[in-house]
Amino acid sequence: MNVLLGKLKEVLVAVVPITFLTVILHFTFTPLDTLILLRFLIGALSIILGLSIFLLGVDIGVTPIGQLMGSYLTKTNRAWIIAISGLILGFFISVAEPDLHILAAQVDLVTGGLISKASIVIVVSLGIGAIIGLGMLRIVYNFPFYKMLTILYGLIFGLCLFSSSEFISISFDASAASTGALVVPFILALAIGISSMKADSKAAEEDSFGLVALAGVGAVISVLIMGIIFDVEQISGSLEASVSQTSSIFGPFFAAIPRIAAESFIALLPLLVLFLIFQKNAFHLSPKSARKIIIGLIYTFIGLVFFLTGVNAGFMDVGTIVGHQLASLETKAIVVIVGFVLGLVTILAEPAVYVLTHQVENVTSGYVRRNVVLVALSLGVASAVALSVLKIVVPGIELWHYLLPGYAIAIAMSYFAPDLFVGIGFDSGTVASGPMTATFVLAFSHGVASAIEGADVIKDGFGIIAMVALTPVIALQTLGLIFKAKSKKGGIEADAN
Repeated sequence: MNVLLGKLKEVLVAVVPITFLTVILHFTFTPLDTLILLRFLIGALSIILGLSIFLLGVDIGVTPIGQLMGSYLTKTNRAWIIAISGLILGFFISVAEPDLHILAAQVDLVTGGLISKASIVIVVSLGIGAIIGLGMLRIVYNFPFYKMLTILYGLIFGLCLFSSSEFISISFDASAASTGALVVPFILALAIGISSMKADSKAAEEDSFGLVALAGVGAVISVLIMGIIFDVEQISGSLEASVSQTSSIFGPFFAAIPRIAAESFIALLPLLVLFLIFQKNAFHLSPKSARKIIIGLIYTFIGLVFFLTGVNAGFMDVGTIVGHQLASLETKAIVVIVGFVLGLVTILAEPAVYVLTHQVENVTSGYVRRNVVLVALSLGVASAVALSVLKIVVPGIELWHYLLPGYAIAIAMSYFAPDLFVGIGFDSGTVASGPMTATFVLAFSHGVASAIEGADVIKDGFGIIAMVALTPVIALQTLGLIFKAKSKKGGIEADAN
């Protein structure tokens, strides 16, 4: 119960600021129908409860499975087993990722079913699984992380030359959305399980980061290849800023629960089956420990149902409406400013950000203060959301105008920044693009695109999650370079003394 209360406090800090901002906008620029506002508030409560239970389940169920799997696979000492297992584990854990389901549902919605939810989930999960297999081999064979990133991003830039703007936007958003609250802890645990078997403790610490970033790269590559193979360049999207027409407050929630429960059960079932198979043949945990993990998976399922129900039945609709109404105002600067504030409250309210900032301060023995990291991340993410909104409002600005130079800078920095900061930096993008970004901020972006004349909901509405995921990569590596410079200066001064 104490752990659950701790999770509840974390989630409250994440959800309440956006809820409060929406209420302020309701009384100022974007008045909402009373029924819609009530559904939004109920949806927020459902998200708070569901995400708290979900995160508790991940901690006691999903994360231990990842650590056990990583340690066991390393002991096999067979590269092909590690690679294939990484593919299978990566695929099944991605299929269950709630943020990916939210993004895929939005793609399905705005394309009118041309790009189905199931196709996005499966294609992205295959890409993540394949790259996780390669990433686990990288750890085993000590292949430099920055070199692997260079090769993979070179492949991405090459694929972008043959891809439509619409698929480029979707692919980078899929990267950030697929590495969410379920995938990240599992992959981190998997990486820790594998790297912990190394004799070199420093190498083990460095290799425990970076696998999440590689998983995101796999999502980008798979969606780009999907677009090229199926040749669906001429896709366009539309989005009506409307919600369920029923006059019932709770009707949409009750209607969504059976479908979401069935989808969540199917998504988590493979992970349960894999655990039971490994438990019988490899892990041999005590009945008490095995039972605890199974209870954790049950919590994960219950939390997932509450979370996705709140998102789909009331929360995201309001994000779309607010974005649409703000973009319909005569003064377009307002929607850009609100985008900046939205990015600011999103990152400041993300519980994982506080974990990351403490981690950086501890690793650098206080050289890089956590407050400095927090300011850098918050300003970076706020700017990312504002620039994404500006891209929609101003004709001619495209996503690649931001991402191409941004990732080129990030890759170049990886050759000079300390290895630990490179891994933490690329992983930190997943911290920034958390549940609130994949839900409210994404819906807000689509609402803005639907209101701007000449804007396309697919090409312009997507891409905002990718922007939020990019800025922390540059921010953390910059701090790594500062730490490196301070360390050298300290070393010189120590020698002089």
